[in-house]
Amino acid sequence: MSQAIKNVLLPVVDASTKVLIVGSMPGKQSLEKQQYYGNPRNHFWPIMGELLEIAIPEEYDKRITLLKNNAIGLWDTIETCERKGSLDAAIRNEKPNDFYTLFENYPNIQLVLFNGAKAFEVFKKHLGLGLLEGRAYKKMSSTSPIPGKNIKSFAEKLEDWRIIQSYLSD
Repeated sequence: MSQAIKNVLLPVVDASTKVLIVGSMPGKQSLEKQQYYGNPRNHFWPIMGELLEIAIPEEYDKRITLLKNNAIGLWDTIETCERKGSLDAAIRNEKPNDFYTLFENYPNIQLVLFNGAKAFEVFKKHLGLGLLEGRAYKKMSSTSPIPGKNIKSFAEKLEDWRIIQSYLSD
């Protein structure tokens, strides 16, 4: 049976954010820990370490500071939904987060990267791609550790995510 889930993770963004990485809805481990990409098998943090050429700290607060210091922000497309388990495919009756206000308050965001197909599909369905006008955006290969039909290797995912580097070198 599906259960109602509220996303408790606030956006990680400030005036210097140039790149916003948008997930769909945190998995069970991330919600329990109240941490973005809290599943230790998720490739997100190792990919960020490779792209930023730095060791990722163990402490979550230091990880967030590292992203902010590199003009990278995080948020999720979904504010609330119904879901059984942690799979994106199980998400139903989703309500999106308020990206209108976010983009109004943080106009320096130049690139929006959707971490996986579900994040992109929900954004497009509920908010529309017109909201991204004036910003580059791309649907990325998911960093999720959960097996699926289009799973890429770590090296393939890392190559996809290199787009970030061109926005951070300015």
